[in-house]
Parts: sequence; C-alpha cells; structure tokens
Amino acid sequence: MSIAPDDAQRETHYLYRTMRDFVSSMDDTLPGKFEITKEGIVHDMMAPGKPHELTVLRVRKRLERVMPDELAAHTGEPDVEDEPEGIMRHPDVMVIAEADMEGDGRFDPRTLIAAIEVVSRSNPDNDWVGKMRDYPLLGIPIYVIFDPRTGSGAVLSDIHATPSGPRYATRKEFVYGEDVTIGEWTIPTTDLPRYADA
Repeated sequence: MSIAPDDAQRETHYLYRTMRDFVSSMDDTLPGKFEITKEGIVHDMMAPGKPHELTVLRVRKRLERVMPDELAAHTGEPDVEDEPEGIMRHPDVMVIAEADMEGDGRFDPRTLIAAIEVVSRSNPDNDWVGKMRDYPLLGIPIYVIFDPRTGSGAVLSDIHATPSGPRYATRKEFVYGEDVTIGEWTIPTTDLPRYADA
C-alpha cells in the first residue's frame, strides 16, 4: 500500500500536533525544558544553573547596550515554531524586532535576527548538533553558541543549501575574553562564567 503525499503530510502534521500537545501538558509538571526537533522531543532534564543563567543575562544586557531601541535581546516566552517543518525550539536569547513580538501565538523563526544558546551542561549535543541543524532549516540567519564548559563558542551564519538540507556556511570561533560580533553588533565576552567542573 502506498501513501499519497497529502496523506503523508497529514500524518506528519498529526504527529507534530500530538508531540506539541504532550510538551504543553508536561511544561509545568516535569523539570527541565522540552523542545521538538525533526527527530522528536528533546528533554533537557536539568534546570539551568547559575553559570548558564548568568551568561544569558550578561549576553542579553551587552547586546541591548549596543543595539537600536527597536530591537530586543529577548529571553522569555513564547517558543519559536515552524509547524510545517515540525520544529519548536526555545533559544536562550532571541534577537528580534519588538514589532515582530506583537500579536498572539509563537514567534515565527524567520523574524529572528539571531538565536543565541548557552550550552547546557547536561545535553551539549542539543546545542552543538541538533540546533546547528534546526536553526538554518528554520531560516534563522545567525546562530551563536556560548560554551561554559570550554570557555569558547562560535558564530554561525550564511545559510546555504546542501544535500542534507540548509546549513550554515560560515563558522567563526571565539574564546572567552575576545570580542564577538553578532550581526552588526560587537560585544565583549570577558567575565562570562565557566562551569565549575570544566
């Protein structure tokens, strides 16, 4: 028996909606953070610790000092969602125009200027592998990773087509202590905390 494209699309859509309903029902009952990828549900079981949250705070504040007032380095809800792709993610910091935050529903990933992640101590592959695959697929032009395990990171940009799907063509690595350029704005990475067991 063959499945027509429309039937396959409906089945994929149904599966995604089922996962999204599950994630919504679990958000307030289990610790950690849930996201939906092409491979299924990702659950980072550990709540972010102080070094993670302090990095998020310092990066957000440093960006907001140099960006124009109509842009935000947003660290709250809602998620970023592309329902046709079956992906729902929640970047630690989203660089987005305030005007694109208006209205109801989740953020359209194509309105983000950049997505910034601080690598989780408990699930680093989610940031270094999964999101590196998903964010260009969602059309997010710049993806920045800060890694408190190593005191380093990378800025990824220039989405291009590959046989495996859209990928970032440019990768600029940095170490803590250097300035890092995110889009049009440069911020210092001095005094960003490291994980104690790094």
